[in-house]
Amino acid sequence: MRDFDTIAAIATAIGEGGISIIRLSGTKALDVVSSIFKGKNNRPLNDIKPYTMRYGHIIDKKTGEVLDEVIVSYMKGPRSFTAEDCVEINCHGGVFSTNRILEEVIKNGARNADPGEFTKRAFLNGRIDLTQAEAVIDLINAKTDLSMKSALLQSEGRISKEINEIRHRLLGAIAHIEATVDFPEEDLEEITGNQVSESLRSIIKDIQGLLSTANEGKILREGLNMVIVGKPNVGKSSLMNSLLMEKRAIVTEVAGTTRDVIEEYININGIPVKIVDTAGIRETEDIVEKIGVEKSKEKINEADLIVFMLDLSRELHEEDREIIEYIRDKKHIILLNKVDLDKKLYIEDLQGINKENILTVSAKTGEGISELKDKIKDMFFSGEISATEVMITNSRHKEALYKAEERCKAALDTLDMGISIDLASIDVRAAWMNLGEITGETLEEDIIDKIFSEFCIGK
Repeated sequence: MRDFDTIAAIATAIGEGGISIIRLSGTKALDVVSSIFKGKNNRPLNDIKPYTMRYGHIIDKKTGEVLDEVIVSYMKGPRSFTAEDCVEINCHGGVFSTNRILEEVIKNGARNADPGEFTKRAFLNGRIDLTQAEAVIDLINAKTDLSMKSALLQSEGRISKEINEIRHRLLGAIAHIEATVDFPEEDLEEITGNQVSESLRSIIKDIQGLLSTANEGKILREGLNMVIVGKPNVGKSSLMNSLLMEKRAIVTEVAGTTRDVIEEYININGIPVKIVDTAGIRETEDIVEKIGVEKSKEKINEADLIVFMLDLSRELHEEDREIIEYIRDKKHIILLNKVDLDKKLYIEDLQGINKENILTVSAKTGEGISELKDKIKDMFFSGEISATEVMITNSRHKEALYKAEERCKAALDTLDMGISIDLASIDVRAAWMNLGEITGETLEEDIIDKIFSEFCIGK
């Protein structure tokens, strides 16, 4: 059966490097590798002790040809990542040699793993829940130290603990209601209704507390999408270079140099920020540049934050006012650049703009850049950013929490209106199911498959 056969994949990045690792998991993992392994002094592999390593060579089983010098490690289930027997072949890094060993492994009884199948097996075998499984890919994709620590806490089950505690309380409420319905002669309905209402109010408060972290958590996980816009040659590329501390974008005196969208990640106080440097927004007949301008407008609509740059050495023009109108209802910062040159534009010229969102900088010298970074942090994070607190970083978790909150409120309304108490248990049970989707206990199989399909092969 496919779900229980032995799988194999390259677990390290493909390319030239010091080592590559081919990972196997399943009941035949050790047998497969033993059949193509030749140890020092012809020592076999099948007597290896769990959690040890053995030096030798991987050979072509048909010809006896040595393929590579390797070290093989063995982890016996259930004390392994997948809770199955796992074998890892550490060979020399290199595209051809790594693929050649994987090919030999597949020839001798394993099959190629699907994306995320190792982590999926850990989940299906009960070693981790779904939040911990999702944290694995977040750890891989982490852009900053804070992002990594947040994912690490989730991988250790911090979110699961919070969710399971709330589910336990919901289960208690269901039990109270059902006991009251089963023994109507005791006349406990009013007392039970009051107790369950009090419990639901407390649960709703805790769910809202978790939801309040979701916006900040999403940014830690996915990064803040910041777009730099402005007319050609106001210093957008220079600002990007200054933030990146390197010459990533081409900077010249010719208007319209940036003809495409350039994206880079930076770390601002632990926040991963994706900076998008766009083509200057202006009317143009140049077809290539026109495509760049259209892409810029698309990026503005997708952005979490827009940084609009103006040149202090140039007067405010109609094009500038149009951009201000275009971004007015979005989160934005207006940067007055080239503070080191003769001033021809003044803050007073920016009518109707919140002065707190206006900063003066010199992208060329770096003056005002630290103030810009502080401003970005303050706009999206309240107080100090800490990865030690439980934070909802996953949109799927956020959606499930919203649904659970709605169901709890519906149950509370039913109880407050004095409607039959057993009707409230329907909504309470639905909330319990919604929260179970987060840990994977009540999630449908096709959705679970979709989650793991987004993982890389070998993880």
